[in-house]
Amino acid sequence: MIQDFFNWDAQIFLYFNNLGEQKWDWFWLLVTEKKTWIPLYVIFLIVLYLKLGWKKTLLAGVCIALMITCADQFTNILKNYFQRLRPCHTPELQGLFRPIDCEGRGKYGFTSAHASNHIAVAIFIGVLLRKQYKWLIYVLLLWALMIAYSRVYVGVHFTGDVFFGSLIGVVASYLFLKIYYYLEKKYFFERD
Repeated sequence: MIQDFFNWDAQIFLYFNNLGEQKWDWFWLLVTEKKTWIPLYVIFLIVLYLKLGWKKTLLAGVCIALMITCADQFTNILKNYFQRLRPCHTPELQGLFRPIDCEGRGKYGFTSAHASNHIAVAIFIGVLLRKQYKWLIYVLLLWALMIAYSRVYVGVHFTGDVFFGSLIGVVASYLFLKIYYYLEKKYFFERD
């Protein structure tokens, strides 16, 4: 059954990866690069500080760091357990897709840490700031989904890797929001 899913997923991957055009490769390489988003992460911290104050921003920062660490490590556990080759390393797919950014990638790809981490951050920050910016969570989810899709576009993850990585991000954000609100209530006495 798992093998059937992986075969079906490979066909979906081929469809979406082959939608790409060379003129857009630079854009998706930029989107998929972690360093691209460092200024945005700084903006997140500044906005959290302005809206929540330094204590709650510190608590949020610690929760986000732990959330990303947990989500990232869980995806690594799944990669080692399932040992599903990335598209780049799947011999039967060579020549059938556009491998844009495959050099130096690990051997296994199920599930995507990029997807889990960015979905988790998008939901966490979107929920924390929902009273001030009701629309923000939707923008952040589009941002995170764009990053998740970039992994398929550049040829380093199957669509299922990204989908299940995103689910891990949803669960991680839920758990760490619970932790954040518990600690906020216990140590800061009031929620804004």
